[in-house]
Amino acid sequence: MFLFRLGFLDVGWLDILDILLVAVLIYQIYNLLRGSVASRVFIGYLLVYLLYLVVKALGLNLLTTILEYFISVGALALIIIFQQEIRRFLLLIGKSTNVVNNRLMRRWLLRQPYLPESVTPLKPIVDACKTLSAEFSGGLIAIERNDDLDKYIQTGELINANLSKQLLLSIFSQYSPLHDGAVIISNGRILAARCILPVSDDDVLPPALGFRHRAALGMCEATDAAVIAVSEETGRLALAINGELSTNLSLPELESRLDTYLNEPGLKPLGNITS
Repeated sequence: MFLFRLGFLDVGWLDILDILLVAVLIYQIYNLLRGSVASRVFIGYLLVYLLYLVVKALGLNLLTTILEYFISVGALALIIIFQQEIRRFLLLIGKSTNVVNNRLMRRWLLRQPYLPESVTPLKPIVDACKTLSAEFSGGLIAIERNDDLDKYIQTGELINANLSKQLLLSIFSQYSPLHDGAVIISNGRILAARCILPVSDDDVLPPALGFRHRAALGMCEATDAAVIAVSEETGRLALAINGELSTNLSLPELESRLDTYLNEPGLKPLGNITS
């Protein structure tokens, strides 16, 4: 497996693979921490660790011992400093490997029979968002994809009604007792309203974004649902998918992104969007 010699180091194929994997891991961690104060702490700790590897390779025993103590204590400090980032990182990993709540995995592992599911038309959702935006009425809509959202449904008022633009507008009316919180939609039905969604603690979000946007981002960090947030102050549309929040979307952009995300191959059909 020996490839070449670099100074006093023997480099093999496994060493190159190890370096590439570490580089990918560091890059992903950097993306997770980018823009926050924690990113500067991480870079400082990384530089100290690189210095430790150099002095250890050079055989500077006293300095190596000092840096070993610093790194061992620093590892515990990093867990405390990065507790929010670690939690978000584990949530993203857990969401991508969610076997318990993923319908496709449950169907395969538990050998559950395939049952055709109702089609969720997106036109009433998009039309309702258009009206809410024009009237500066706030709204928060979570559309189920594959992950089971039952635990979030249980936090709100159960409705289980056919999806329609009029019903969505009635729920988000300022005079409705259900307008606070989120509406959860699945299989062509409005399952619940006034639901409580997990709130993201991402420090990168602009202060101008309120609770609805943080709840939308938190929901898509914890599940694979698509979450639409309509600002009550500005009427602007935002869409949260795959742990990312896109703001200031036009109606055509919202339609296109919903259609692309929810109608990916291998997923249940969700219908075409029409204006």
